[in-house]
Amino acid sequence: MRAAVFTGHGEPLAVREVDEPEPDETGVVVETEACGICRSDWHAWQGDPLWESRGFSEGHVFGHEPAGVVVDVGDEVETVREGDRVAVPFNLADGTCPSCRRDMSNLCDERIPLGLAPESPGAFAERFHVPWADFNAVHLPDGISPVEMAGLGCRFMSSFHGLVDRADVNGGDWVAVHGCGGVGLSAVHIADALGANVVAVDLFDEKLSLAADLGAVETVNAERVDDVPAAVTAVTDGGADVSVDALGIAETCRNSVRCLRKRGQHLQIGLTSSAEGGEVALPTDLMVAKELQFVGTVGMPRPHYDDIFRMIDHGKLDPTAIVSETVSLERAPELLDAMTDFETTGIPVIDEF
Repeated sequence: MRAAVFTGHGEPLAVREVDEPEPDETGVVVETEACGICRSDWHAWQGDPLWESRGFSEGHVFGHEPAGVVVDVGDEVETVREGDRVAVPFNLADGTCPSCRRDMSNLCDERIPLGLAPESPGAFAERFHVPWADFNAVHLPDGISPVEMAGLGCRFMSSFHGLVDRADVNGGDWVAVHGCGGVGLSAVHIADALGANVVAVDLFDEKLSLAADLGAVETVNAERVDDVPAAVTAVTDGGADVSVDALGIAETCRNSVRCLRKRGQHLQIGLTSSAEGGEVALPTDLMVAKELQFVGTVGMPRPHYDDIFRMIDHGKLDPTAIVSETVSLERAPELLDAMTDFETTGIPVIDEF
């Protein structure tokens, strides 16, 4: 089968023939209909802090925002059949550990990040394997397309879990979103759906324009103001109730903390690059003086898909609004490289394999 494979950190992916996956006893093989190209793939490709010790070898396949059709089923699988249309959480979970039993499957003790671990080849390929399929294979409701589901991948799910489950967003709150890539635009759309007033911050007018289309009531071009936190504080009449770092660089993280009002919450979704090395210095005294909270979020517990599906069904969310383009597998290397200089807008999705 064809796949876009790793050839070295920072080196272009190569589209070539690779071995077909086979299901283990608890797993299924899914034929990929769509897969998002995510900045987390970029981080892993670059060898950034969270992945620097993973030891990806040549031929590894990234891709962790897929949807597709089940084509092969392991002997012990009970609830998934050939022909089922499914999506897959990027944090693959066993469904039985203490974390899974406490509705924290995104933090499973045995979790394997699809495409982001050497033992789990991902979905930049015609087909991919899903372990523990009875838990991880999410049946798609009628009417949700593969591209729409790919748009609900890592970025949208992490934003949804962060804003709905981890932060305390209420109707009328001010929510600032720093960085309007796929994660940030997802956060803008979700916060608007929750009834918040959203301020979007970015360097690019094109991304800010899309953020406005998705519900941001105010935008701040960080290149045109001397002090981003002061600009956000002025717009929100005292500071944001919740502020999101959707990028993961030191500047956006600190700006997010500094633009909060008293007892505000900072939500960290963006992961750092090699420049930060996994750590960012923070205004700790300010956090104490204003009783601020710093909250992390990653992925989304498997059972919470139904919450998103209901909001889509009732017209509250539209993940396709954030999908910027659909492309062939051959363009995956080009679009991954474009993320180096933040040249992509929205969520690009592979739908031709």
